Amino acid sequence: MNEKEIDAMIRLLDDPDTEIFNHIETRLVSLGKEVIPILENEWEVNFNPLIQNRIENIIHKIQFENVLISLKDWAENASENLLEGAILVAKYQYPDLDAEKIGIQIEQMTRDIWLELNDNLTALEKVRILNNFMFKVFDFSGNTTNYHAPQNSFINIVLESKKGNPLSLSILYSLIAQKLEIPILGVNLPEHFIVAYMDEVGIVPYKPEEKTPSAVLFYINPFSKGSIIGRKEIDAFLKQLKIDPMDSYYEPCDNIAIIKRLLRNLMYSYQKLGDHDKMDELNQMMHTMQKFNNASEEPGDANE
Repeated sequence: MNEKEIDAMIRLLDDPDTEIFNHIETRLVSLGKEVIPILENEWEVNFNPLIQNRIENIIHKIQFENVLISLKDWAENASENLLEGAILVAKYQYPDLDAEKIGIQIEQMTRDIWLELNDNLTALEKVRILNNFMFKVFDFSGNTTNYHAPQNSFINIVLESKKGNPLSLSILYSLIAQKLEIPILGVNLPEHFIVAYMDEVGIVPYKPEEKTPSAVLFYINPFSKGSIIGRKEIDAFLKQLKIDPMDSYYEPCDNIAIIKRLLRNLMYSYQKLGDHDKMDELNQMMHTMQKFNNASEEPGDANE
């Protein structure tokens, strides 16, 4: 379809006939992201509030469809790349997000830490260096003031604000650790999220079929400035929640489980804000990934 045909459809966006408008909207959405610049140009020169509003909705639908397609493709073909999954979730709210910029930020932080590491360091010594950079030099911290804010789940905002929730801080912590070849992986606790330092049999990226129950050396809580904990602390935490222990609460989860939990966290955040439209869209994103079930996640494990 050429630009003249698209312009002709855009001129019909203020048609009072709902059936005609729905048809035009469907056609424009089907054209995909290539039509967005044309719609944006029309929005800038057309001061009809109805048309502007309809253009905004059409652009959002196109961008949302693109996120759904990309998320499904990531789950099927690229789930070993946790950063890409986190960026796709952020693109739901920030479609013009610069993924390359995020990658550069993380690479720079990784290089800064790498300069302080050497092969003779113990696991605990490596974690102390990692903690010093993450929570003192880079100044990341848990957002205790606005704990359930949706922004805590978007990696671009976490990098910008230096604040996040347990899951987003754990994602960033493990991403940097793995780039440094430090075997730190996410652990899907109920109502919280931590990371585990694996021993030599730990696998990066994590492969459930290759893990062993003894692979965890110790656990790290990035939301608590990287405090080191053991299995007994997890036992006490579960007991406090009156939740029976399960193997999945002590072992690493895969990246698909992490991104699903990120989506559930966002659904909970928007539920608290009463934004049902976003809840519905996030539910569609969850549904897109629903067939990728695994034993390392539990239903209803958001609210962290």
